[in-house]
Amino acid sequence: MRITIVTGFFLPVPALRGGATEKIWHGLARIFAARGHDVSFISRMWPGLAPTEVAEGVRHIRLPGFDHTRSLPVNLVLDLAWGIRVARALPPADVVICNTVTLPAWLRLARPSAGRVSVMIGRTPRGQVSFYRGVERIYVPSSSVAARIPRGAAARTRVVGYPIDWQMLSGSACRKAAPLVVGFVGRLHPEKGIELLLRAACELAGRAGLPDWRLRLVGPSDVASGGGGRDWIAALKRECSPSLGERVEWLPPEFQPQALARVYGGIDIFCYPSLAEKGETFGVAAAEAMAAGCATVVSGLDCFGDLVTDGRTGLVFDHDGAGAQGHLADCIGRLLADSRLRAELAARGQEHVRRFDYAEVSRRILDDLEVLTGLGAKKEG
Repeated sequence: MRITIVTGFFLPVPALRGGATEKIWHGLARIFAARGHDVSFISRMWPGLAPTEVAEGVRHIRLPGFDHTRSLPVNLVLDLAWGIRVARALPPADVVICNTVTLPAWLRLARPSAGRVSVMIGRTPRGQVSFYRGVERIYVPSSSVAARIPRGAAARTRVVGYPIDWQMLSGSACRKAAPLVVGFVGRLHPEKGIELLLRAACELAGRAGLPDWRLRLVGPSDVASGGGGRDWIAALKRECSPSLGERVEWLPPEFQPQALARVYGGIDIFCYPSLAEKGETFGVAAAEAMAAGCATVVSGLDCFGDLVTDGRTGLVFDHDGAGAQGHLADCIGRLLADSRLRAELAARGQEHVRRFDYAEVSRRILDDLEVLTGLGAKKEG
């Protein structure tokens, strides 16, 4: 099967500058190629990466892209410009998988030789699906996103999850006896609930009877990488410094997979307090942390429902309302104080997310693509 994968305009592949979409689809592309498929990958041109090359069986085509901005309208215009650029470079294929917003709406008419059009909707849909009449398959990462797909497109929609390297992550534990580490890995941005996490940590710092602990925040804060910016980070540091002092660590992002696995492996309690009601769709970082054996706390967003069942595979706190800070502090404090609960949730969570290992997700996608293109029936014949 000839498969083309397209990612967005502002990050490179391999994921030298991070990006869950870029990391995930690069991993899937390599698996598709290893299973005998002809795979092309179109991504942003980047210093140090060749405009065209074949690596691990994947044919890379890199095109000039754009930096991400704070403005949604501007980003949509850039996405359209990127789509036009991509369409001109698409090779003939049986199927093209788009991780963009505007390109799927018109690609079938503009470039029928690119193959059957499919799209991965990585964020909560905002009306674009109504323009995807020429899209033959819509992949979504979670049940919560599937529930937001319009009824007319439901038959074309498949929930596949986001893949994680469960095998590598599950063997990454490098925890120490003390202090316990409460951690976050991801973009340091207001929508991720970083302010809420810091204020909950400040509250915990004043509680007696807890074992020694540290808060570790790992990720990019610059706007170009999707963060909240230097001024916002500086304000947070000024606010929390009197209560937390050296108890909080601010670490740069880690993009190398093995090194990132060790980051997760050094965290005892992973907290993903996202407030992005219309942004989060799965929670890759939470799934990766669970695979690495972290006891995990998430906000009550619907998107985490496929990952965390409260009290069984992790803890869920009520993020909506004035009491959110206290609820989060209570969940973290409970795990800090109860080593048995911490270990039980970590073990059950780790086993639960095994279903999102790359091998499992890639099999689901390839099986569906063979049905979509009709090539599976031909192979059997």
